Order: sequence, then C-alpha cells, then structure tokens
Amino acid sequence: MIKTRVESGISRQVGVSIKRVDGVDKVSGKALYVDDRKVPNMLYGKTLRSTHAHGLFKRLVKDPSFDWSDITVATAKDIPGQNFIKLIENDQVCLVAEGGTIRHHDEALALVAAPTIEKANEALLHLTAEVEPLPALFDMSKAETSTVKLWKDDNVYKSFLIEKGDQLEAAFASADLVVESVYNTPAQEQMYIEPQGMLAHYSDGVYHIVGSMQCPYYIHKAMVPLLGCGDTEVIVEQSVTGGGFGGKEEYPSMLAGHAAVLSRACGAPVKMIYSREEDIASTTKRHPSKVIHRMGFKNDGTILAIDVDVLFDGGAYLTLSPVVLSRGVLHAAGPYKCDNTRIKGRVVATNHPPHGAFRGFGAPQTTFAYERQIQKAARALKLDAFAIREKNALKKGDTTATEQLLEDSVGSLEVLEAVKQKARPLLVPRSDEWRFGRGLAFYNHGAGFTGSGESHLEGK
Repeated sequence: MIKTRVESGISRQVGVSIKRVDGVDKVSGKALYVDDRKVPNMLYGKTLRSTHAHGLFKRLVKDPSFDWSDITVATAKDIPGQNFIKLIENDQVCLVAEGGTIRHHDEALALVAAPTIEKANEALLHLTAEVEPLPALFDMSKAETSTVKLWKDDNVYKSFLIEKGDQLEAAFASADLVVESVYNTPAQEQMYIEPQGMLAHYSDGVYHIVGSMQCPYYIHKAMVPLLGCGDTEVIVEQSVTGGGFGGKEEYPSMLAGHAAVLSRACGAPVKMIYSREEDIASTTKRHPSKVIHRMGFKNDGTILAIDVDVLFDGGAYLTLSPVVLSRGVLHAAGPYKCDNTRIKGRVVATNHPPHGAFRGFGAPQTTFAYERQIQKAARALKLDAFAIREKNALKKGDTTATEQLLEDSVGSLEVLEAVKQKARPLLVPRSDEWRFGRGLAFYNHGAGFTGSGESHLEGK
C-alpha cells in the first residue's frame, strides 16, 4: 500500500514509496514508445552515412537506373536555417554539405524518406558519396602534437588546472611511498533498451516533433536556428522513453533535425528509428580516458600529495565535452583530504564519432583511478584499505581540492561506519573453482552541471 505522510495539512512524499505514474501502462503494454506511433501518410526515414573517418565530401550521386519517384532525398541544401546543432558550441553540422569536411565515420551526409523501411533501405544502396580521403587522427595521446588539425592549433577543446597548496613536489619528496600509475578506459555504450527514434511532422508552418529523449528543451533550443523558425513554431514532445543514461541527452537533437528536415522536404510526417547497429555506430558514448595518477603517502597511510593528469577523447565535435571534463577533474582527487594537490585536464578532438553525456559525466573515469591508487597503497604499506579511507576521509571543516570549505554535514565517516557495521564475514569457498570477495569504493559525486564553476576553475 502506498502511504503519504500529512504534516500540517501538507502532503509529504519523503520516506514513502511513490507509485510510478507510467508503471501500469509499461507492464501492461499500453505505453506508446515512438516506434509504436503511426500517423496518416507517414513515411520512413533513413540516413546515408560516411564510410570515411575524415575526408572532403565531393558530391552525392543518385543511381539513374533506380526508381526515385516515391523517394525523397534531403541534403544540407534542404536545411531551411543554419546548418549546425546548437549546444555549447555550434561546431557540429546536421548534414555534411557537398564541399564540406567529413569529421568521423558514420557521419550523416544525406537523408531519404520512403513509404516503407524496406524501400528506404533500398534507396540508400543507390546513393553514392564521392569522398576525397584525408589523414585521420584516432590517438588522443597524439592529438595535441598531430599535424591533423581538427580544433584550433592544438586540438584541445577545453583544459582545466586545479591547484591547492604550494608544496606539491616537496610533499612528494617527503613521502614514504609514492604510487604512480596510468589508467586507461575505452568508450562505453549506454545500451538503452530502446534505440534512438524520432517522428516529425511539418504542417502549417509548425514543426511537431515527438521522440525518445531526456532533454526536450535541448531539442527545442537546437531546432530554432536549424529550421530557421520562431520559438512557437517548434513543438517538442517526449514520448515514453526506453532508457537513456545520457545517450539521449544531447544526441536526439541531431535525429530530430534529420526527421524535421525530411518532413519539410517531402511534405509528410517522417519517422526515423535507428537499428541497434546504426545506434551503436553513430551516437555519442562515454569519453575514453587516460589518467596518470600520482599519490604520496606516509607510512601510516596519510595522503601527503596528489598529482593527476586527465586526458579525455572528445571525438569529432565538442558536444558536452567541456562539462564532462569539468566533472572529471573536480572528482579526480576523490573524497580525501590533501593539502597539496594538482589536477590538469584536457579533452581533445579526434576523428572518432563524438563522445558525450553518460551517467556520471566524466567522474567514473577519474574515480576509478584514485580508488585503484588507494588499494595499491594499502598493499604496499601492508595496511587495511578501509582504514586508509577512514583516515583520509573529508570531514566537516576540511577543504576539497578546489579549496571549497565543507561547512555543512559531510557524512563520510558515518557512511563508512555504517558499511563496517553491515559487513559480514565471507563464507569460505568449498573449492578452488570459486573465489568470494567483497569490494569497496569510496566516492563523492556532485550532481548536475557546474554552472559558473568552469569559469572559476579556468581563472585559477
């Protein structure tokens, strides 16, 4: 039974189970995802994508032997407004124009709409993109010195420097143990159950867009300049969404743009649903990372110094990379007190498909690194890793790596004590075939965007 507390006539939901408003419809099959939606005269859209990671798009060739009578082909020329997806920077195009530069494999070059999905797929087989290949950059470690220039002179989208204390090297010199390691993480797919999908209808001067998304206002903001229309001429509706985890935060603006441009070009509603293969190949992923992490310890486990170098692969366009990097560097020192800390961070351009939002927003790449450092230090010092975490945990009155004074409740020691009390001895395995263990990761995470935080950090 669902209970609601009533205090002084006000309904309180804290501490009680809340019934999901869409729960019954989802489990009963009544919920309508975007691919369940059908409207009269609806056509099906597909995307012609580049088979080159970097190149000049010379021209689009239509096979004259194919029957194009009921097929609509849309290109960058059909975009009624400005050819970019508005976000932090307006660097990412909606469709690469003839004569333009392809920045990554599977980048969108043209769109087709047809009465059936089968015919749309067949039409793609009769469209050819003539491309002049260019040297491609794939190694983020070489991006800053590469002769392939994708973003300004050094391919660095954004950089941050956090420094606390002025005795970093002296602290390392006085340490009884210095642990230095390199940690690499690859791109990671969100793997939401429902692929990306969008349905658009341009009618009477108004674009109606419905689809699977996390941030409807991102789409609305992006569509106004792309479609060259006013705020009231775009209506965005979020359908039931089958998972997102960040993968449906900024990327759906691209697909919404494609569906809207196609609908305007053909004069009918257009639905575009990605296959799983297309979704994995072309959409944003978690940023790959390389973290060089150095920590200095006293023999009793006290942390004396932390020095972290963070490198993220942003891919071919900027997307949300500056914010993702900011979350990564803000968390790179962990929930640990340290008077001498330095954290450097860069996110660079490569010819991989753009990386973007993913749950945790850059923090998992750096928190993974510092927790491995704690484990290595515990083994080298022959100390209990749990005890090292307790000794160094940030408490009320401490300052973080960004010199934020923790004036309110912190809760670190209380959480660790609760974990300790709940832990139980492990059962001894009956054979060598199975091993049992219990893991611990100590973690702090600030939710949401940092607002003006990036400006503050950049000025340090």
